[in-house]
Amino acid sequence: MNEIIKRYCPRFEFDSYEDMKENFKINVPDDFNFGFDVVSEWAKCEPEKLALVWTNDDEEMKSFTFKEVDDASNRAVNFLKAHGIKKGDYVLLILKQRPEVWFLMVALHKLGAVVIPGSFQLTPHDLVYRMNAANVKMLITVNDEDVVENARHSLPECKSVEHYVTVGNTAVEGAIDYRSVINDYSDKYERPTGEENTKVTDTMLLYFSSGTTGMPKMVRHDYSSPLGQITTAKFWQCVQENKIHMTQTDSGWAKFAWGKIYGQWICGAAIGAYDTEKFKPQTMLAAMERIRPTTFCAPATIYRILIKEDLSQYDFSYIEHASLAGEPLNPEVFNQIEKQTGLRIYEGFGQTESSVLLANYPWVEIRPGSMGKPAPIYNIALLNEEGKFCEDGVVGSICIKVDEGHPTGLFREYWKDSEAMERSFKFGYYNTGDTAYRDDEGYYWFVGRNDDVIKCSGYRIGPFEVESALMEHPSVLECAVTALPDPIRGQVVKATIILAKGFEASEELKKEIQNHVKKATAPYKYPRVIEFVSDLPKTSSGKIMRTAIRAADMQKINN
Repeated sequence: MNEIIKRYCPRFEFDSYEDMKENFKINVPDDFNFGFDVVSEWAKCEPEKLALVWTNDDEEMKSFTFKEVDDASNRAVNFLKAHGIKKGDYVLLILKQRPEVWFLMVALHKLGAVVIPGSFQLTPHDLVYRMNAANVKMLITVNDEDVVENARHSLPECKSVEHYVTVGNTAVEGAIDYRSVINDYSDKYERPTGEENTKVTDTMLLYFSSGTTGMPKMVRHDYSSPLGQITTAKFWQCVQENKIHMTQTDSGWAKFAWGKIYGQWICGAAIGAYDTEKFKPQTMLAAMERIRPTTFCAPATIYRILIKEDLSQYDFSYIEHASLAGEPLNPEVFNQIEKQTGLRIYEGFGQTESSVLLANYPWVEIRPGSMGKPAPIYNIALLNEEGKFCEDGVVGSICIKVDEGHPTGLFREYWKDSEAMERSFKFGYYNTGDTAYRDDEGYYWFVGRNDDVIKCSGYRIGPFEVESALMEHPSVLECAVTALPDPIRGQVVKATIILAKGFEASEELKKEIQNHVKKATAPYKYPRVIEFVSDLPKTSSGKIMRTAIRAADMQKINN
């Protein structure tokens, strides 16, 4: 029996969704620190317990026990301290899925310094903004040529940065090669006492949200955040102790916190990591067969691409549970994955600001296209613009009650952004900015971001429903539905489409797709405008940037 999780959850086995929703509780100690209270505890109780299984594009394989992770993190703490990093300092990590990302995150948690995860796709402009906004003291990156070059161009404009560290050798003058020096440091580090010890309300993580417009907001999480991920791992991803869980994501995205470290290690599962330089479905599937995870999670983009591959040549029998989050899953993708692999995908919904908020749980019958039902640690409601509750079937904003105590797993604030706080925290709730409706059996159905809803001739059209209809057509590999200004209707539906292999753009194909949508959903929702493209603008976390499509359309109109 997992002794770690029992310390924070008096009860974690349930007979039904209703039982879980009513009776699941989390105890949050005042000085909880994931590095000491989870990683070091596993290392002490079960030192040979498997923590991490790693592979890359070259088919290298490495594995690490909790004792090895704990020792590596202690060396990292001593390295950081030797270079002036102390409690409360901010450190930016761009490490893809190198093993060092786990060692350094745990080390920074132990030290009380703040982790800022960053994507390898960040440009010099992005880096300068982040490092100056957060007063970053150390930058640690992979030694990839493009990442190093971006860092080199950024650092002269970032006066707070005292050290640049690379994982692997680099030609940048003054940079520290982490791997060449780390074994010089002791693998012993005792938990500090007094002021140097962390409190659960201290800042642990700072994410720059992958916003689709404007400068990203700084999302501040405290040391209680990992405990909120128990519901993510245990009840939605259904991870199993001493089995491998694999979430395919870069370490710069909040999905890493959801699926690759906190809840999984609290539950005693090992983490599967595929450290890829560029996503290709064939190499990812081959990596999965090497790792052989019992549970698997990926963003919608990966599942959308997978259904266009011949999956019959792959063995998926080792996967007992598959899940998805990041964007809603189109029912056609769900059906195709089940048809080709036998796997039923359990969708979940949440944000950089939270752990899983809504999900399809093992006791609940999956309804393809639905986000499922509320997580037990959140009191969720659908509110209209006046803060009133929405009836079943009525679209409203997904909101979380916060005026009766702060939910474990929810971020603390948009740091240094009072305007964002005023917009998002109203009526005693945190407003996620996403809209949905609830059916009469309590399932929630995603409609879209508030800014994405299309208003055509008096109708409100959610892009997700139209995208789901489009995905049913065999020619559509990926798509995004947006509003296009129209002098008569106000707005019309536009579909921007990447075609699948074997299809070519034509006026005939446009008409065929339009007629398909008219039959698959209400006729007024069909895309009056279709544009075929080779790629779609996406955030570093893989979400489609509909605002970028709208901005490009407006520029064309104005020119």
